[in-house]
Amino acid sequence: MSTHSIPASSKVWFVTGASSGFGRAVVEEALRRGDRVVATARRPEALADLAARAPEERLHLAELDVTRPEQVRAAVAAAVSRFGRIDVLVNNAGFSILGAVEETGDDALRATMELMFFAAAATTREVLPHMRARASGTIVQMTSVAGISTAPGFGAYCAAKHALEALSECLAQEVKPLGIRVLVVEPGTFRTALFGPAFRTMPAMDAYAATVGQMRSWVTQMDGEQAGDPAKAARAIAEVVARPADELPLRLPLGGDAVDQIRGKLAFIAADVDRTEAIARATAFDAKP
Repeated sequence: MSTHSIPASSKVWFVTGASSGFGRAVVEEALRRGDRVVATARRPEALADLAARAPEERLHLAELDVTRPEQVRAAVAAAVSRFGRIDVLVNNAGFSILGAVEETGDDALRATMELMFFAAAATTREVLPHMRARASGTIVQMTSVAGISTAPGFGAYCAAKHALEALSECLAQEVKPLGIRVLVVEPGTFRTALFGPAFRTMPAMDAYAATVGQMRSWVTQMDGEQAGDPAKAARAIAEVVARPADELPLRLPLGGDAVDQIRGKLAFIAADVDRTEAIARATAFDAKP
């Protein structure tokens, strides 16, 4: 099929980390809707079953390690060459990491930020010129409820997700006049491969047994028991992306636990602001007589 024969109503999705979890669910939902998809993964063989189930003219598979700039450039160029445009970028590639701040070395912390912050920023920058040229496009940043809330043991993960949220909020203000939209997706606990053995766990220190140790036990117990359905999450993302620009929220929490935790965090911040408001306001220069 020619790139010029793509129906105007059909979107072209570019999804990173498409081999499993939310990435795979978004790819399957987009294909179900009749859209075209560039599905990327570090190991393209993990996407082979998609190729067997989707028409060739609607699916392009690409090897992509998002921490390698040359692969990002090549994958984006291939997507534009194949389908003529990218309507929706989904920055989804990531992993889970668990360990107290003191337990987490520089290498682990840098690897976390490299994949879930710097790589997402770089992929976004690579796609933006194509979207600017068309004055159209949606950038979907898969962050987490951890992009707003926190918990002991998740310092590295929360740091990366918080950073991507801040970058994305600034980005949304920058690109709105250019016809480009930003959607920050904040899932709670969903039944993906990120829990259990998939966690990158740091060596445990006895000093943190009562805090991080409890989180380690919780993660193990929750593996396979998470309330969230990734297929329903993907459907929600696609439905929100399909909304008119003036109806698109900046943030999309997914899961009741995400809603509850985000509201709790906002209340915590508001309480601190209220508690310290008088101190804050007293730091101004005294009024001139």
